[in-house]
Amino acid sequence: MRNMSDIIEEYLKALLADSDGEPVEIKRAYIAEKFDCVPSQLNYVIKTRFTNEHGYLVESKRGGGGYIRITKVETHTKAEYLARLKQMIGTGLSQRNARHIVQSLYENEVITLKEGKIINAALDRESLMIELPYRDQLRAKILLNIIDVILYTEE
Repeated sequence: MRNMSDIIEEYLKALLADSDGEPVEIKRAYIAEKFDCVPSQLNYVIKTRFTNEHGYLVESKRGGGGYIRITKVETHTKAEYLARLKQMIGTGLSQRNARHIVQSLYENEVITLKEGKIINAALDRESLMIELPYRDQLRAKILLNIIDVILYTEE
């Protein structure tokens, strides 16, 4: 059985798919009422499943006339997409954000499920047994190198 977060995510992704690349603007209260949940449930879904690492831009305005605007960031080529990921990675990367990026690579059909599992294993804190912030720096460097290999094998 799917949980409420999965149902809300599916609904928002359907709205985005139907929007022809335009941003989708939603009201927290409307979604909470529609799915009979608290607004914080929607906040959780937005914060964990519609991140930059997943390829989304989220703007939010609180208050009575508040809204959440979600934009799917489209890139025209795989090279542009990978370059954008490299910019997001920067010099340090948490395990959570690394997993989001690997999931995005899989969802965008850049890597296979098996490749994603291998990459996640290599980036796991149990594999990188050094102290922070060095672990996050090493994780970023490894993922940047993996993306470079993908880029150069595509050419």
